[in-house]
Amino acid sequence: MGWLWAIIVGLVLGLIAKAILPGKQNIPLWLTTIFGIIGSVLGNAAATWIGVNDTKGIDWTRHLLQLIGAVVVVGVGDMLWASIRGTRQKAEPTDGRSQHKA
Repeated sequence: MGWLWAIIVGLVLGLIAKAILPGKQNIPLWLTTIFGIIGSVLGNAAATWIGVNDTKGIDWTRHLLQLIGAVVVVGVGDMLWASIRGTRQKAEPTDGRSQHKA
């Protein structure tokens, strides 16, 4: 049951992270889930390190750290995925000139 729970939490955190990040992330759903799982694990590690991993009631700080971890991992992972796949859009010049030659 632990792996199933990790996949569900990873999917939810990954989707929330994609919604928080500006722009469109071009990573597939399976990779979003993996990045969410990794972010969750990093958030749990940070919560353990600062001593807030197990409190009475709902562990809001731990959950916030998990979400922050997912946002960071999804953001970095999206950049790596785009560079590997070669799909990152190059910015056009802002001075009004086009780089296209006629």
